[in-house]
Amino acid sequence: MTNTYKSGFCAIIGMPNVGKSTLLNTIAGQKIAIISDKPQTTRNKILAIHSTPTEQIIFTDTPGIHDPHNKLGEFMVKAAEDSMRDTDVVVFVVDATRGIRKKEREIAQSINSIGVPAVLVINKIDLIEKEDLLPMIADFSSIADFEDIIPISAKTNDGVDRLLSIIRAYLEEGPMFYDEDAVTDQPERAIAAEIIREKMLWLLEEEIPHGIAIEITAMKEKKNITAIHANIYCERKSHKGIIIGKHGEMLKKIGTLAREDIEKMLDKKVYLELWVKIKDDWRNSDFLIRNFGYTNDDEI
Repeated sequence: MTNTYKSGFCAIIGMPNVGKSTLLNTIAGQKIAIISDKPQTTRNKILAIHSTPTEQIIFTDTPGIHDPHNKLGEFMVKAAEDSMRDTDVVVFVVDATRGIRKKEREIAQSINSIGVPAVLVINKIDLIEKEDLLPMIADFSSIADFEDIIPISAKTNDGVDRLLSIIRAYLEEGPMFYDEDAVTDQPERAIAAEIIREKMLWLLEEEIPHGIAIEITAMKEKKNITAIHANIYCERKSHKGIIIGKHGEMLKKIGTLAREDIEKMLDKKVYLELWVKIKDDWRNSDFLIRNFGYTNDDEI
């Protein structure tokens, strides 16, 4: 390591479902944040670590900023807002296919008020015509003073290298905070739990996944296999029946898809056992929210 090694923190913020987690996974080179087409997929701050011989960028993928409807939602928004203050540069991600929404105008204005350099990322450009970009860029430029505006496609990796080079300009000389081969600070248990939740977001009806929490009760390493036991908590008896499905088919499908991704993460065979339990209205319980791991050590 040379004396000119640089390091710093970058918060990825934006509304739900704009592609923040996809961008994080692309930067990390592997799945560390779950992805779905449903809003409010990410519930907690997740770190991705990008290291080279000359710098280390530590990315925070935050929950989507939205109008909260329960205590879990309040926690998610607070986690996102706090991340903007404790960072060297903010990357504000918007969805090119959605145009500019009212909440995004509010977020852009709030970014200016915290005094941290901000880069606007217009994501999903692979899904729009190029001529539609210029009006969007002009509109956002009139709302806030962004250091840079860069169109990308996190899904196809178009423009991501350029984004990384822009972020490097805001790093200062500093230490390597994590080992050079580290890609996240998330323990394997946490990633496994999120992978299970991701499959449920994919497979279940709109309302059900938001009332789900996953608890890994055991993760035991054996010679050729990792045995994982997990509880799936939902809020209603009717939801439990849907999660299990007729003759247990839905739960089996969730388990099969989750096991395949967890095996890729661990690079070994996995035995996955899932149980479904009910916790009424857990999203409004401070104790249960913390118990399920959604906490930043501050009051919700």
